[in-house]
Amino acid sequence: MNSNNPYDVIVCGSGHAGSEAALAAARMQARTLCITGNVDTIAQMSCNPAIGGLAKGHIVREIDALGGEMAVNTDTTAIQFRLLNASKGPAVQAPRAQCDKKAYQFRMKHVMELQPNLEIFQAIVSELIVKNGKIIGVKTNLGIDFYAKTVIVTTGTFLRGLMHIGSNKTEGGRSGDFTARTLTQSFIDAGIEMDRLKTGTPARILGRSINTEKLEEQPGDEHPTLFGFYDTRGFPEMFHVEHEGWTGGDGFKELLFHVEQKNAEKQGWLPGYKQMSCFVTYTSEKTSEIVHKNMKRSALYGGEIEGVGPRYCPSIEDKFVRFSDKGSHRLFLEPEGRHTDEWYINGLSTSLPYDVQVEMIHSVPGLENALITRPAYAVEYDYAPPTQMYASLESKIVENLFLAGQINGTSGYEEAGCQGIVAAVNAVAKTRGEEPMIIERHEGYTGVLIDDLVTKGTLEPYRMFTSRAEHRLLFNHGSAELRLAHHSLKHGLYTEDRAVRVKEKIDKINYWVKQLEIEKSKGGTCAEAIRRRQNDAPMPAAFTSLAEAVKEEVFYRVFYKGYLQREQKQIQKMRHLDKIRIPGETDYLQIKGLRKESALKLNDVKPLTLGQASRISGVNPADITILMVNLNPSK
Repeated sequence: MNSNNPYDVIVCGSGHAGSEAALAAARMQARTLCITGNVDTIAQMSCNPAIGGLAKGHIVREIDALGGEMAVNTDTTAIQFRLLNASKGPAVQAPRAQCDKKAYQFRMKHVMELQPNLEIFQAIVSELIVKNGKIIGVKTNLGIDFYAKTVIVTTGTFLRGLMHIGSNKTEGGRSGDFTARTLTQSFIDAGIEMDRLKTGTPARILGRSINTEKLEEQPGDEHPTLFGFYDTRGFPEMFHVEHEGWTGGDGFKELLFHVEQKNAEKQGWLPGYKQMSCFVTYTSEKTSEIVHKNMKRSALYGGEIEGVGPRYCPSIEDKFVRFSDKGSHRLFLEPEGRHTDEWYINGLSTSLPYDVQVEMIHSVPGLENALITRPAYAVEYDYAPPTQMYASLESKIVENLFLAGQINGTSGYEEAGCQGIVAAVNAVAKTRGEEPMIIERHEGYTGVLIDDLVTKGTLEPYRMFTSRAEHRLLFNHGSAELRLAHHSLKHGLYTEDRAVRVKEKIDKINYWVKQLEIEKSKGGTCAEAIRRRQNDAPMPAAFTSLAEAVKEEVFYRVFYKGYLQREQKQIQKMRHLDKIRIPGETDYLQIKGLRKESALKLNDVKPLTLGQASRISGVNPADITILMVNLNPSK
């Protein structure tokens, strides 16, 4: 509260971006304050209580590789694990877990409460305190002001949040919660542009009212694929091991049978413990008739909603309009936890009136007698178009202000979590006068996500897909720790013990990738046998005794050697553009020969490098050539 003794970092909000940001900053030894509207909803899973999936599962592993908490929190509170695309290649396989929503929330809250250097305070941030173009603190609804060297805003859907059920409108960032009414104006007053987006969530129903005999059961995997990298974690860091002789080598396997939680010990359970099944059903012809008959009563199609909704997670109204050739749509019925009978209808998001929702749900096989506990609704909220940020997630307009999560136009817990960590690392780095952490596009989905946001912007809720990454062959989920280790080591995101283990793991993998090209096996070298898929080919005893995580990565690199080398060559061709820095004060309108359209876009985005400039929509190769002539590549 004292402007003469400010916090290093204030985090506004405690959702999936805010909780990761607060923990990351505090773990970097920065004096951190997290201000949240309700401490009982820290890391609440407002929509589907699931983590991971295609590209998203990769991001969670990247969060873990950057020292985040989401992976471990998921592993210890999950009620079902599934590896998606298990029959396909490792590059496109992705872990997904259905979590107990309350256990996830409570465990994350407990971890934050136990974290040194982190304070948590319940209040609603009502205004930014900006002086001479720099943020110096925030005001709250309690009349209490807090001061900091840097501020991270992670407001989710709470900025002027407005919920819609048909023509009914209720203020709130989510059902049963508050809305932040005044903070948007504070952004506008500071010169930051704001716009409006929309998202939604389906109804929740009681499990005892579901007729599972009509449904297709979807059990979890017998051998769960976890999100955390436990082979590089020491005992004191995360787990207490009661099994003598356990070396930490085969972390994934041993974790399931020989460990118990240490941190937040009263929350969660052993990964894979008593998994719960999900169920699959489909909409019917009657469902389609009900939706079409009541389309004008939908808040979305009735003109009640201004914001743009998510293209890749559409409401059921959108599905029947956009995909009119499809007779039915698949729905997943997913339990919300061990100690609740509420179930989530994945795929049936809507803003139709409640009476229509009841009729519609009862038209679905297996849900003829379903009892609704919470109606579906759409929610509109304000966001700041993300081209107003640098790749560090710092505002270009207000210095020392960082933004993360849905305020940047993204959708999803995973996309929010990785932004929270990047914003926190860079906020702390700013207070220390250090270079920011910029994750490049070829290093991970986190880099692709942030580069897309700050370079291209978004007019709809942004969701990560594997197709957005041009170098996705490099992003097999098991390699996240290896790809991002240099960032984590540089910025102190690992404990000393984990740092040593990660370095040793990298050395082992690099050694054996080369060694298997030399070691002889059946019909040639071991590497050649792997590429010929000779599963019976003998491997060196020293190799077979390695941890599974190490062997899997070595096999991946050896088997896909030719493809990976091709990717690396393409990266090298483009990297020279990313090495050419562009002065921040460059006025592109003054550069002769540059098209005015390109100059205006470049002035708006203010790219840090020539590579980033080349990825701006509307900037063509000729523009880049002109920029190269006008820039000194040595800078």
